[in-house]
Amino acid sequence: MILGVRRVQTWGGPVREIRAGDSVWIPPGEKHWHGAASNTGMVHIAMQEALDGTHVTWMEHVTDEQYLVPPER
Repeated sequence: MILGVRRVQTWGGPVREIRAGDSVWIPPGEKHWHGAASNTGMVHIAMQEALDGTHVTWMEHVTDEQYLVPPER
């Protein structure tokens, strides 16, 4: 991540807070979400490979209940 604070969670796992300079690797096919923390924006670079011309499969929106879980420290 380049700037800001973000949250990331693999499905069923803990919410983690990620800061500038941190990197995250999510295995292919692992359902997850990520976004800026509630009080800041974020800038990040995402890299992914394409499989049969598809880069990403968007799923349902993260609910407020999921997003507002406090991150692990």
